Amino acid sequence: MFVDSHCHLDRLDPRTHGGDAAAALDAARARGVRQFLAIAVTLEDVPDIAALSRQHSDVVISAGMHPLHTPEQEPSVETIMAYAETHEAVAIGETGLDFHYDRVPREQQLERFRRHLMAATELELPVIVHTREARDETLALIREQVNPRVGGVLHCFTEDLDMAREAVALGFYISLSGIVTFRNAEALREVARRVPLDRLLIETDSPYLAPVPYRGKPNEPAWVVEVAECIAAERGISIEEVAMQTTANFYQLFRAAAPEVSDEMRGVLGRAGLV
Repeated sequence: MFVDSHCHLDRLDPRTHGGDAAAALDAARARGVRQFLAIAVTLEDVPDIAALSRQHSDVVISAGMHPLHTPEQEPSVETIMAYAETHEAVAIGETGLDFHYDRVPREQQLERFRRHLMAATELELPVIVHTREARDETLALIREQVNPRVGGVLHCFTEDLDMAREAVALGFYISLSGIVTFRNAEALREVARRVPLDRLLIETDSPYLAPVPYRGKPNEPAWVVEVAECIAAERGISIEEVAMQTTANFYQLFRAAAPEVSDEMRGVLGRAGLV
């Protein structure tokens, strides 16, 4: 059984099951994906993905604003918290820092990230962090603001092993996407091999970053299996072990998701000592 720990179900490409999230979810379930975390890019997205979650018991959601979104007004800590509480989010995000592009000034990104981290700390919810070309600033704010007992995840990780190890030391998980399967991603495959398995998550980030052999196509949650297969091959272990451990890791981090799982998944959690 697999978990897609980061997907944008409200943004699926029309070429993927006609853009129908329910059909995409069914396709993923047919491959053994049993839990989905639907990620908000803006706070305005949260009600729609919350409605999707109410329709599908295996979908949980986050609440937050992407660092490259350009809102009319920056959300306050209280606003972020209100969206998360009202819509029963299991995490805050995605948030973070992206210095690759310059359409949102760095100081604005830093303040927005800080507010999300403060909301996460106040609500005792894990934080989902997007980081690109902002290593030092990302780690500094995590050290300053995040309770290690609550922690979070560096999603769609593309940095090096040293940053991964620093994040793990701060109580974070590392989530690998389809990028790990790309031919030029050897540094990322080193991360897949050397980060402790009990600190790894898997994701699609769909509809983006489809894995090999689907690269260039719109991504979908079913293809999280290819990410797990790559990790298993790199580590020389079975895909069943990757599936089991990354599922346990997901519920260890996103504890608010665990009560909603099926009896079948509860058995998995019980064997992992999580329920």
